[in-house]
Amino acid sequence: MKNAINWFELPATDLARAQAFYEAVLATTLKAETFGGMAMALFPYAQGAGVGGALVKDARFVPSQAGALVYLDAGGALDACLARVPAAGGRVLMEKTDIGAPGFIAVVQDTEGNRVGLHMPRA
Repeated sequence: MKNAINWFELPATDLARAQAFYEAVLATTLKAETFGGMAMALFPYAQGAGVGGALVKDARFVPSQAGALVYLDAGGALDACLARVPAAGGRVLMEKTDIGAPGFIAVVQDTEGNRVGLHMPRA
């Protein structure tokens, strides 16, 4: 069975600021790239073996708290990710919440104003 999502893009008005936010919160490195003339910062993923996504800077895309909610993998460290949000310039909108067998979720607002979910599977 295929994933329902195969790619996502989070809009950014300040790509460097947004990249710094996600690198700090998720304790990872995003890869800066230009694709089709659009500046992007790609989240790490195994190409062809999972869902990928990027931060994008394009005048056609506006950051928002409305609309779809994307959940990013908190890498088994949801508490640590949430603790890094304020220092990285974001806000925690929904604290760590137990969702039963699938694990735990939280929702944050990034530096651009996007609402983004974080997910950690139950150990």
